[in-house]
Amino acid sequence: MNDPIALPILLIGYGPVAQQYAATVRARHDEFRFRYGVEPRVVAIRGRTRQVLLPDGKAPPARGAWTARTPLAELLTLASPLVVAQAVPSHPAGAAEALSDGLTALSHGAHLVTATKSPLMTGWSRLRDTALEHGRGVRVSGATGAALPAGDIARAGLRGFDVRTIRGCVNGTAGFVLDQLGDGVTLSDAIAMAQSRGIAEADPSADLSGADAATKLCLLAGLHWGWDVGACTVEAEPITVDTAARAVRVNERGAVLRHVGSASLDDPGRVVVALREFSRSEPPFGVLIGPEKAVTFGCGDAGDITVSGGRSSPLGAALSMVKDTLSLVIDPSPGLG
Repeated sequence: MNDPIALPILLIGYGPVAQQYAATVRARHDEFRFRYGVEPRVVAIRGRTRQVLLPDGKAPPARGAWTARTPLAELLTLASPLVVAQAVPSHPAGAAEALSDGLTALSHGAHLVTATKSPLMTGWSRLRDTALEHGRGVRVSGATGAALPAGDIARAGLRGFDVRTIRGCVNGTAGFVLDQLGDGVTLSDAIAMAQSRGIAEADPSADLSGADAATKLCLLAGLHWGWDVGACTVEAEPITVDTAARAVRVNERGAVLRHVGSASLDDPGRVVVALREFSRSEPPFGVLIGPEKAVTFGCGDAGDITVSGGRSSPLGAALSMVKDTLSLVIDPSPGLG
C-alpha cells in the first residue's frame, strides 16, 4: 500500500457544523487512512475573533486559550493547508468577508470546501475563475442540501444527460414546519419545535420565505447548466400564518403541502419556489417526512432521476463537507462544483 496522502485542513468557522466536521475528521482519521489512503487533520481553526494552530490534529483547547485572529494570509502561510473548509453563517453582512476568504485560500494554493451560500451567490464567477487560474477545486455540497448529494449529481453525475428541469424540496425547516401546520400546530409553535430539534436556525426567515430553497436551486442550476447564480431572478411564495389553514385543509384530504423550488433550461436564469400539494403516496415529494429532502432532475427521454432523503442537521452538512474534502484529494478536478 502506498503511503497515505497528508491532508492538512484549515477550518474557517467553529459553529455547530464546523464542530461536527472537525470531530468527524478526528474520530474517523484511521478509517479514512485505511479506506481512501488519505490522512486528514484539522491543523488550524479560524473563528470570528480568535484562532488556534493544531499541528498534531488533536481537539482544540478551550477558546480562551486561542490567540487573537491574524490576517488569513498569515494563517495560511503558517498552517500550509491543502484544503480550506469554510462553515460560517450565510448572512448577507458577512458575504464580502466569506468571499474574500475563499479567494484568498485559492490564491494561496488551497482547495476550498464551503457550506456558506452567501459568497457563492455574490462571487460565483470570481471563485470559479480564481480556482481555474490556480488549478484548485471548489466544492459546495454543503450549500446545496446538507447530506443530500444533489450537488454532486448536478455537477458530474448527469454529464451527457438532457436535463431539462430541476425541481426540489431542499429546505428541511420548510418541510418540517409544513407537516406540523397540517397537524394543526401554529406557525410559531412549529418553528419552535424545529429549533428545539436542531432543524431550524435561530432566524428561520430565509427558510420560510423560500429564499434558502431558491438559493439552493440556483446553485444546482449553476453546477449543471453553468448559470451565473448571482444573476438569477427568483420568485418565492412564503410560508406565513395564513398557510396554516391551507395546510390543515390539504391534510384532511390525505395530502401534504411542500415548498418546491424549480428551474428550467427553457427559462434560463429564473427560479421559482411555490407551495404545491401532493398525495401522501406520491413520490418523491409527497412521501417525504418532515425535514427530508428530494431533488428530481427531469432528463427528457431518459426519464426523471431523483435523489432523496438526508434530514437537515449540522452533522449532515458536516458529512457533506467531509465528503467534498476527501474527493478533492482522491479525485481532484479544478474549478467550481
